[in-house]
Amino acid sequence: MHMLKKNNYLDIVKLKTAIVTMTLLSGLSAHAAQTSLNQSVIPESETEWQQIAQAVWNPGFDTGAQNKVVRNASEPTLSPSTTSRLNYAVSIYENIVSQGGWNAVPNKKILKLGVSNEAVSHLRRRLIISGDLDRRAGQSSVFDHYVRTAVMRFQARHGLTPDGIVQKTTFDALNVSANDRLRQLRTNASRLSDLNFNASRYIMVNIPAASIEFVEGGRVASRHTAVVGKIDRQTPILQSQITEVNFNPYWTVPKSIIRKDLIPKMNEDPTYLTRFRIRIFDEQNNEIQPEQVDWNTEEAVNYRFTQDPGELNSLGSVRINFPNQHAVYLHDTPGKNLFGENYRFHSSGCVRVANVREFVTRLLYPNGWNRAQVDQAIRSGERLDIQLKSNVPLYMGYVTAWVTDTGIVQFRDDIYVFDQLETAMLDK
Repeated sequence: MHMLKKNNYLDIVKLKTAIVTMTLLSGLSAHAAQTSLNQSVIPESETEWQQIAQAVWNPGFDTGAQNKVVRNASEPTLSPSTTSRLNYAVSIYENIVSQGGWNAVPNKKILKLGVSNEAVSHLRRRLIISGDLDRRAGQSSVFDHYVRTAVMRFQARHGLTPDGIVQKTTFDALNVSANDRLRQLRTNASRLSDLNFNASRYIMVNIPAASIEFVEGGRVASRHTAVVGKIDRQTPILQSQITEVNFNPYWTVPKSIIRKDLIPKMNEDPTYLTRFRIRIFDEQNNEIQPEQVDWNTEEAVNYRFTQDPGELNSLGSVRINFPNQHAVYLHDTPGKNLFGENYRFHSSGCVRVANVREFVTRLLYPNGWNRAQVDQAIRSGERLDIQLKSNVPLYMGYVTAWVTDTGIVQFRDDIYVFDQLETAMLDK
């Protein structure tokens, strides 16, 4: 590859369109699409254009299940066939394990298009065994477009940005053993075998995937990237019913966040509360000033902290409520950049929803609302609470392995270590 010439502009546009389109088809956000674009190699010659077009859109020998991973399944993660598909995957992985599993991939150097070294041969063997690369791809040590497409496929089904570059997070996923993946499949099959969830319209938050499915008529109507709880502030597993939408909400700061976050922040920056429009009230609802509080103690937990509505509000423009004992809810966020990350475990237990306006429009459709009304309610800046005419079942679950209706085995990290605990119980 050489420096781009001005007359290559049309070719650049074509390639950008192809890369972004493919990345969006894999179900990731526009931010992830841009990341993939920024890390892509621009071909120079017509021959190279033909090669990348073949690798991206019709990779010759790379047929069958390998082509399906870049498409979103229309059937939800939770469906009548969830357990049967998981059990089928168990049998496939039992066969892989019985034949010795797969090899590790040396992780000393980043692997990407154009690289030639022995680690690429190891990568090819690894991807062939897991079904991401056709056996006819061979054992070459060159990282070509076929390997890049297979890596992107592998990344997509492990919840990683499909940029086709093998770096730390992709190496980590590649080097989980086949036996560990088999245990993960068995654990999830057992976890979901007794789940009775037959609603045709519902919302599922999959915590390890940090993702949300809005299901209507038994099919996925929309998918939303999510940000969920930190390891030490976990999003709870629960079932409930969404009952209410709050536009332009106030945020009452939980005592745990006052203790863990606000007190340290005020010791670092005494202007923090003022800058973020967070006010303090005592038990008699009298407002007090930050300088009246002793921030070297835990005095602050005795007060109520409320953040005014607006662009700085931690809940963004929308809060979505459902009865639960954990005081958690779904909401918008001003920090939308986090939706573009692979690691999206940043909250204190609540769930942040990407593309929240589409999500809320679907929730309020039975109320007669449309997208224009949702946009106007947010734009007004006025507080508005809407009770749903038809409550929507909500399932917040923990699924780290599942199989799509297109036959693609999906894995996510066991972020809260629940799989390990359940596996230990199953092995007893």
